Parts: sequence; C-alpha cells; structure tokens
Amino acid sequence: MTSGLAIAAKTGSDGRMRRRAKQQEHPGVDATGMLLLLPAILLLLLLFVGPVGYAVYLGFTNISLIGPTARHFHFTGTANLIRLAHDSLFWKSLWLTAVFLAGSAVLGVTVVGMALAVLMQQAAAWLRVTVGAIVVVAWMLPPITAALLWYAFSTTGGTLSLLMGGNSDPLNHYPMLIVSLANIWSTAGFSMLVLSSGLRAVPSEVIEAGLMEGAPRWRIFCSITLPIMRPTIVTNVLLVTLLSLANFALIYIMTAGGADNSTDILPIYSYQQGFLFNKLGYGALLGDVLVIIATVLAYLYVRAARQRPVRPTLLREAKG
Repeated sequence: MTSGLAIAAKTGSDGRMRRRAKQQEHPGVDATGMLLLLPAILLLLLLFVGPVGYAVYLGFTNISLIGPTARHFHFTGTANLIRLAHDSLFWKSLWLTAVFLAGSAVLGVTVVGMALAVLMQQAAAWLRVTVGAIVVVAWMLPPITAALLWYAFSTTGGTLSLLMGGNSDPLNHYPMLIVSLANIWSTAGFSMLVLSSGLRAVPSEVIEAGLMEGAPRWRIFCSITLPIMRPTIVTNVLLVTLLSLANFALIYIMTAGGADNSTDILPIYSYQQGFLFNKLGYGALLGDVLVIIATVLAYLYVRAARQRPVRPTLLREAKG
C-alpha cells in the first residue's frame, strides 16, 4: 500500500510539473496585467486609432476646406484613389520623400551620429564637452528657429553664398541637398545620444580581446562593435526616420516645397492639397498614405532589430 501511495504521489507530482511547464510555454491572459494596461489601451484608442480611422474615412469623401462640401460632404468611394493613381505630383512627392529619408535620415543622421558618438567616447574631455554641447543645442532648437538659421545661411547674401562667390543662391539651386543638410544638423544630436548609449553597452573585454589578437581598430569596429550594436542602430534609424518624416516645419519654412516642387515631400504635398487648394478629402488620403509608409517602415525596422547571437567567429573575422 505504501508503494501505491508513493506511485500516486509521484504521478500527481509529474502531472503538476507538466501542467506548470505547459503554462510557462503557453501563458494565459493575466487579468491584473490587462486591468493595468486598460488606461493605456483607452488612450491609444482615443488619441491614435480614433483619429486615424476618421482620417481614413475622410480620405474617401469630397470634404473641402471651404464651399458647400465643407459641411455637407459625402462618401465618394474610390474617386480619390483614382485621382491619386493618376497624380504625377504625388508620385514625384513619393520619390522625393524616399530620397529625403534615405539620404538625410538613414544615411546622413546615422553616420554623423555614429561619428559623434565615437568622438565622444575617444576624444579628450574638453573636446567632448564642447562638441556635445554644440550638437545637443542644435538638436534642442525649435524647428522654426533651425529653419530660419539655415534659410539665412544658405540664401543669397548668406554665409554659404559668400563662400561660394557672393551672388549664388544655394537654397534655390540645390534645395533638396540644403534641406537634407539642415535636417542632419538638427537631428544628429539625438542620434549621437542614442548611439553613445549603445557604444557604452559594448563589452570592453571583447574589444580588448580583439586588440590582443592583433586586429586593427577599424576591423574591430566593423566586425565586433557594429554587430553588437545592431539593435541600437536599427532603433536609431527607425526613430530618426520617423522624426525626419514628421519634420514638416523645417522644409516648409525653408522652401515651402520649392523650388519647382523639388522639395515637395509627402507631408508638404498633403498640407498643400488640404489647406492651400482646399481639398481636405484628398489631403486626408495623402496623410493616410503617410501613415501607411510610417507603419511599414516601423515594421521592417522592428524585424531587422531582432538581435542575432554574437558568433564566436567575430574575433577571427576582426583579426582576419
């Protein structure tokens, strides 16, 4: 009988262990956790899902800023979509948006931010303080102030114009390049802070091991530091891309989409259609496209941020 009780106890213990393991593999809904998340969910529904849903609806209506359809608008089906598909300025704006984001945010801000972060880590204390203060102040300036500074710097009679000969107008001749440089200048401080935190998280033992193996510093940086920093870099690219996509004031104050629509990126074009040409429905549809682009980019960046385990061959790659 004693052995029977022991077998029963062991069986019950094994069953409880299996149930516990199953619960750990497939955890249920935590009612307390859901209750604590409820305020955040309500705020998300109220401040994001609701306005975006209403904007999607307006994108399929004929609502205008003035006139009879300002109040008495109605659903027009795919009329705005058909107009969008045949709008050459929209496709040009989409291309300009891609150029601006790729050159200014993905490459420019990230590269400059990484260079500043490495400088902050390696340079003397007085240089770190000086450069860090200048870069952070540039980032903290309001977009209107930054736009006016760069407008004065790059138009006829400005410092850049004088350096190029005195009578040139760089902002009019190279508008996309100038607004991209202005965006890099105003956003690089944020990128520097994010990437500096990632650099500090790189284990010093790994760097020292690479140096002991005789690997050059540039190879250690490319083969060890950058792979370890991959999640931080991807997060930085995501954030600066979204910041640049929303940097409406900088471009609008500097060029208002000119010259000859050469800086008419999607946020500017959406504003023009909705508030200058009074086509609020079509402008809302352009805004919906902007939200879709931001969502797709965020999804791709989050997937890319999934960190792969650091391979043991990194030191051999750095050495080799």
